[in-house]
Amino acid sequence: MKGKITVAALQQMKRDRRKIVAVVVYDYQMAQIVDRAGVDIVSVGDSVGVNMWGQGSELEVTLDQMLLACQAVRRGVGRALVSCDFPYGPMQKGADAAVAAARVLTRDGGADMVKLDAAADHPEAAKAIAGAGIPVWAQFGITPHTMARRASPSGPAATPMSIPELAAALTDRFVAEAKLLEAAGAALLDFTHSGPVAGPAVAQAVAIPVMGGLGGGPWLDGRVRAIGNAIGYTAAALDDGIERYANVARVALDAIQAYAGDVRAGKQIKGK
Repeated sequence: MKGKITVAALQQMKRDRRKIVAVVVYDYQMAQIVDRAGVDIVSVGDSVGVNMWGQGSELEVTLDQMLLACQAVRRGVGRALVSCDFPYGPMQKGADAAVAAARVLTRDGGADMVKLDAAADHPEAAKAIAGAGIPVWAQFGITPHTMARRASPSGPAATPMSIPELAAALTDRFVAEAKLLEAAGAALLDFTHSGPVAGPAVAQAVAIPVMGGLGGGPWLDGRVRAIGNAIGYTAAALDDGIERYANVARVALDAIQAYAGDVRAGKQIKGK
C-alpha cells in the first residue's frame, strides 16, 4: 500500500482481504529499515526490556522506558503506523490511569495507537482510551497467566471436557472477548495463540482486523513478528534452532571475529 498507513487503511485491508504486515522493533536504525521494507505496522513491544536491556520480564518495563523506545522508533518511521505497547501497571490501576498513560505515549512518544496486553481483562480501560480519541490495539488470547483460568471449567460440579469440547468452549469464549473489545472501541485486535480453529472464527466474527503474533497464522488478517526473532538479531540466534529469514547475529559474530583478527595481525582496518 502506498502512502501513509492509517487505522482506516488497515481496516479497509481486512475488507479487501489483503494481509497486514506488522513487526516489533525497538530502535531507530531498525525502524528505518522496516519502514523502507514497506511493512504496515511497526509495534514498539514491551519485550524491549528483555531483548535490549536484559531485564528479567516484560513486567519490569516502565512507562518512561516505553516512551524512550517509542520516541526512537517514531523518528525512524515515516510511512507505517506506529503502535506502542503499554507497560504493566497503568491499565491495572483503572481507566483514568490508562488514559493518562496513553496520552503520554501518543503525545510525547509519537505513537499512532497504543497496544494493550490482556485487554480482555480490562475492557473498561480500552473503552476509556478509545473514547479519548486514541486508537487501541487490543490483545487477548492464551498467555501464561491466563491459560489455566481459561482452559478450566469453573464450579465444584464441573464435568471434565474432551479435547473437541474444550476447543469449542475456548473458541466461543474468544469470539465473545473479541466482540467485547470491538464494542469497547478497539481498532485492531491481537489474538495471541489463536490456532487454526479459534483464529478463523474470531476473524470472521468482528469487522476490525485481527492480527496474530505467537501462534498466529494465515487464518488471521495479518501477522506480527518481532524483527529480532525474524532475522536473528539477538545473541540467542547464535545457538538456537529457530526457523528464521536470516541470522544477523551469526553474520555479526563472524565479522567481529574477522575485525579482531585483523587488529591482532597488524592489518589495515576496513573503513573509518
